[in-house]
Amino acid sequence: MTSLSTPAAASAAAPDDAELARRVRGLDVAAKVRLLTGATLWALPDEPRLGLHPVVMSDGPQGVRGTGEIPGATGLLAPAPSAVGAAWDVELAERLGALFAAEARRKRVDVLLAPAVNLQRTPVAGRHFEYVAEDPLLTGAIAGGLVRGLQRNGVAGCPKHYVANDSETDRTRYRVELAERTLREVYLAPFEALIADADAWTVMAAYSGVDDGSEVAPMTEHLGLLRGVLKGEWHFSGPVVSDWAATRTTVASAMGGLDLVMPGPEGPWGDALVEAVHAGEVPESVVDDKVLRLLRLARHVGRLSEPGAPLERPAPPAGPTEEEFALLREVATRSTVLLRDRDGLLPLDAGALHRVALIGPNAVAPYYQGGGSAFVPAVRTVGFEEGLRNALPAGVALTVLRGGDDRAHAPFADPELLGEGITADFLDANGVRVGGVTRRTGDWGGFHDYPDETQRVVLRGELTLSEPGVHDLEIGAVGRFTARLDGDVVASGDEDRGVEVVLDSTHHHPPGTHVEVTVGDQPRCVPLEFDLAVVDAEGYGRLITLHLRHRPPGPAVEDEIAEAVAEARRADVAVVVIGTNEEVESEGWDRTSLDLPGHQVELVTRVAAANPRTVVVVNAGAPVVLPWTEDEVPTLLWAWLPGQEAGHALADVLLGRAEPAGRLPCTLPARADDVPVPHARPVDGVVAYAEGLDIGHRGWDRAGLTPAFPFGHGLGWTTWRYDSVAAAAGHPAAGDDLRLTVRIANTGPREGREVVQVYVESPDEGPERPVLTFAGFAGARVAAGESASVTVTVPGQAFRVWDPDAAAWRTPRGRYRLHIGRSSRDLRLVTDVEV
Repeated sequence: MTSLSTPAAASAAAPDDAELARRVRGLDVAAKVRLLTGATLWALPDEPRLGLHPVVMSDGPQGVRGTGEIPGATGLLAPAPSAVGAAWDVELAERLGALFAAEARRKRVDVLLAPAVNLQRTPVAGRHFEYVAEDPLLTGAIAGGLVRGLQRNGVAGCPKHYVANDSETDRTRYRVELAERTLREVYLAPFEALIADADAWTVMAAYSGVDDGSEVAPMTEHLGLLRGVLKGEWHFSGPVVSDWAATRTTVASAMGGLDLVMPGPEGPWGDALVEAVHAGEVPESVVDDKVLRLLRLARHVGRLSEPGAPLERPAPPAGPTEEEFALLREVATRSTVLLRDRDGLLPLDAGALHRVALIGPNAVAPYYQGGGSAFVPAVRTVGFEEGLRNALPAGVALTVLRGGDDRAHAPFADPELLGEGITADFLDANGVRVGGVTRRTGDWGGFHDYPDETQRVVLRGELTLSEPGVHDLEIGAVGRFTARLDGDVVASGDEDRGVEVVLDSTHHHPPGTHVEVTVGDQPRCVPLEFDLAVVDAEGYGRLITLHLRHRPPGPAVEDEIAEAVAEARRADVAVVVIGTNEEVESEGWDRTSLDLPGHQVELVTRVAAANPRTVVVVNAGAPVVLPWTEDEVPTLLWAWLPGQEAGHALADVLLGRAEPAGRLPCTLPARADDVPVPHARPVDGVVAYAEGLDIGHRGWDRAGLTPAFPFGHGLGWTTWRYDSVAAAAGHPAAGDDLRLTVRIANTGPREGREVVQVYVESPDEGPERPVLTFAGFAGARVAAGESASVTVTVPGQAFRVWDPDAAAWRTPRGRYRLHIGRSSRDLRLVTDVEV
């Protein structure tokens, strides 16, 4: 028998709900409920009587991580979502979505848990890099392109984290307190766009809760937002899946609108939900609806057949391919933002170069991707040094210097120092050895490859230190543990930990204890022993974490900076790559500072003073304060977290092979004190969105403050003149889209891509609105000296407001002023329309 759908055909064939409902009615309650909790960490159950085959999910905003079933498996690593947002190109996002779909098929994945469409409400948010933009319209547009690219190729997108889960501190416990109008107009807006315009097939409910003035509940139980808004008003027909281990109740979550509990097989539904149905607390029809939604998803992704029939997955596409590498390289270059270039230093003339100094901690160790669930083991990474060496002409000398360490933590112990390795003994509850393994690594973060009966893991080994001086050893672990060096206890823990070690990322970033070891003229052998209790992380499995880090004696920071300055002085050009790292930007925690880590500010200041031909490149996924004036640092590039093709992309930009065509999707502050929302800490379990509608650039406008670089800013290789704007309709009806035709001219020496941006100034009458609301954009590539007409569509939603008294949208009538320009602070044309 043939299957009812395939990935290629699924999007074109509407599900036959009557047939699916008939199949569901043939199951008893227990059989139906079994389908609503994951069978494993990543897969949903199968049910031959329904023709349902396992639907497999994977983390994925920066790629497709896969299920982890194949040790050492790698994958394509894209630029971070904040970089994709910086490209301001919906079509490019759609192409990236298609690439992700091909990668998903290679990894037997049906649902990619992406895009993350929370908003960059505050620059200190730990997952700022994982979100597209600070603006809801830009977020919805770019994320919509990615979802369409996925789903047109048979892989489901899963927009997350619904809703207002915009920061990490206590994310599993806090509730967001915000006005209903703010919720509707700002935080729900990108999700609404993904349902209406991209037809997302599934949605993920967040850990956190929401208090919108009508209901206070965790998002896995929020009746008004799940069953009311998402499924009722927006007619979303797919399943709502919980964030991993987010579901805490049975009846409240089942009745609230959650459909799938992940991960499994354990969870709060199962037998408890069956009993609730039999007790009349949950109608069986509610369960039937959940199963029907699951079957719709399965049909979309080609995991539904005739009952009892086998179903083979289609042959996966070949790859990774050079074409895919080229697309990732293109995304990285297209997202790079030229913040300033006062003296026209860029692009560099490669033929005139003899000596280039590549300097900075991120020049030596690029930050390719953010930390947490978004992490993807990359199939390859091209560092900045490799990219420049390959691109520079033969004979150009390239010197590379770190210029000081920017990390709080030492690197993992070198395997060469561990001799034969560290041996792990697996012990049961009685202390009996039930297995073991030897590995040459200091990284035992999240290790779980041992028999089920294992209760303790004892690690033993020796660390041989040869270099004279003081060595810094750092030992990090979670839960109950004892660490011994040379037989002495140097660290211990007595706290019972559970799933929170995964949810707050401490299983990969445990707190550390520093131990100094002094080595004389003779090498020193340090015996190691770490006794670790296994942590039960619920659906994530049973794990241990031990980090053994080592920093050998080395040059002082001052010496490294001085060496970098001397080399910069000798070079024709100095390229200083600065930024953040996995200690700064990650899921699980929020930042406490916008300062560059380490001594990077001093490094840049001194290098730029030594060589006026200095290019500063920022390798970060979220804002950092850049304190230098234009006189101190005339040339600034923002390269984001550029993914696996980082080095090739930077070389393309520096040498003029590609334009840095990016525009900022967020505002860069001149001072941390100016940020409208400076922190993300809950107070008594509540994160109050007191700024209301004034998120991001709107908050800067409201405060009348000047940022370092505004939302939408980016220079590119050329200059632009804005000549005229004309509206297709001077009196659009309420709810109608408005088309603007903007005439622009490329007045510079090179072809370039311009992004025309529209901002709406609302009438003074009526409810208070932001000073300016971003309302539309369009890109155009124009040759040097040429002009072009660019059509920008302003959606009818840009004029509407939510009326909480009427519980409905309305469009205030009046005269709206449309500002057109290059950024939120570089507005060059104005036109008025009467709505």
